[in-house]
Amino acid sequence: MTKALVEYLVVDAFTEVPFKGNPASVCFLEEVDKSDDWLQAVAAEFNISETCFLTPISMGGSSPPRFHLRWFTPVAEVKLCGHGTLAAAHSLFSSGRVPYDIIEFKTLSGILSAKRVPECKTSSVSETRNGEAAPYFIELDFPLVTSKEYNSKDWSLISKALNGTSFIELKMTAADDLFVVFSSAEEVENFQPQLDEIIKLPGRGLLITAVAPQESRFDFYSRFFCPKLGINEDPVCGSAHCVLAPYWSKKLGKDQFIANAASPRGGFLNVQLDERNQRVLLQGKAVTVMKGYVLV
Repeated sequence: MTKALVEYLVVDAFTEVPFKGNPASVCFLEEVDKSDDWLQAVAAEFNISETCFLTPISMGGSSPPRFHLRWFTPVAEVKLCGHGTLAAAHSLFSSGRVPYDIIEFKTLSGILSAKRVPECKTSSVSETRNGEAAPYFIELDFPLVTSKEYNSKDWSLISKALNGTSFIELKMTAADDLFVVFSSAEEVENFQPQLDEIIKLPGRGLLITAVAPQESRFDFYSRFFCPKLGINEDPVCGSAHCVLAPYWSKKLGKDQFIANAASPRGGFLNVQLDERNQRVLLQGKAVTVMKGYVLV
């Protein structure tokens, strides 16, 4: 019996250097006919921070092409994923599947859009590949995420999870992540996660951040840890910037940022806060590093 083939790409997002940024696998489905158990099993098999499943809804005409998009970590489906959406858009643009500059995704977080933005219109950090920068960024239109002060009843637990690192502020995000502001970017870069302690923290994951050094080209640094969802460290968590943008906008008095995801893999993105519409625009690049097929 001949087995069907599901094509996939593995894409490194928020970078244009292979094996940097945040990896995501993107699987192209013809119809929404796979069970959740199958989708989760495929994600567990890839065992990277996110596996995305794309299914076409409409292919353009008078409106942008639209696709169903779902995101799975190795252990669970999630409601919002920045680097997975960037990887999905990159896969569609770079493979020629859509001859348009904008795509819409139907997701658990509503309709999200991704569009190609000429590099000449932005002042972002730009890495190069073979001495030549990629010709465009991909811009994601995401919902803003709020945060509020968090009063812990167990400072000992938090201190252990932070490995004794002092902090300036402690908040909880509307996405149920503990949000901790460190006193320096160096502390963010050098932070050694105690995963067995982080998993005991309230909420879903741990987001740490600090203002960037004045001499750097960045505005702020961040890292994100989510062992409860099977992701010890998310190398570049795009959706975390939906809460980082409004926080740093108030602190720095601006609404456009160049952000450094300071994980060991590293990654960079442009961030723009649209406070009036409660949206955050994320710009990044991506590179395809693998291609293959899942046997159904």
